[in-house]
Amino acid sequence: MFYWLMKNVAIGPWVKGIFRPWIVGRANVPTTGAAILASNHLSFADSIFLPLMLDRPMAFLAKSDYFTGRGIKGWATKVFMKGTGQLPIDRSGGKASEASLNTGLQVLGRGELLGIYPEGTRSPDGKLYRGRTGIARMALEAKVPVIPVVMVDTDRAMPIGRKVPRIVRVGMVIGEPLDFSRYDGMENDRYILRSVTDEIMVALQRLGEQTYEDVYASTVKDRRPGAVTEAR
Repeated sequence: MFYWLMKNVAIGPWVKGIFRPWIVGRANVPTTGAAILASNHLSFADSIFLPLMLDRPMAFLAKSDYFTGRGIKGWATKVFMKGTGQLPIDRSGGKASEASLNTGLQVLGRGELLGIYPEGTRSPDGKLYRGRTGIARMALEAKVPVIPVVMVDTDRAMPIGRKVPRIVRVGMVIGEPLDFSRYDGMENDRYILRSVTDEIMVALQRLGEQTYEDVYASTVKDRRPGAVTEAR
């Protein structure tokens, strides 16, 4: 109910009225059943606009920092994230990565839509970067299709570091579902996971025609001046 109120009453109508987001390929999202929506990641705003433009509820895996802030701002951010279907995950790796995987599998096990950013973090420069294999493992373990999604101009509306968004019309293009059933039972084969992940990234690149760099976005961020203090 809270998600419905935030999407259809408290947030959705205002955001749609101000930014006039557009969408292509909405029919590629199934009306029932679990699926992973794999999106490029240009802006914090990606997690806001995509759920608002779909007819079904969906959940995104979001870094836990958004849920642990203090004061009024921290409380408001936490309420907003929960209200827009975000689920907190720890990105520190190791056991935390396994917990994130299990959280995603629980969503899919309920027959729901799960949003994932295969790059693992926002692109620092608008390019598309190498995908991490967690998405492949989820898709194969849950036996669900992966639907590529390209966000457009959200980085113009709210680039990294900006607190207040610019009024820019944003959009999204949803591609046809990718079926990986041919790899059933191979979710523990790291070569298969890399192959599936690369296929997803190729689909994203073709859909959005972004320049592709075969390196992790986090590596590029770590090389930039001021990387220690920049939030991912």
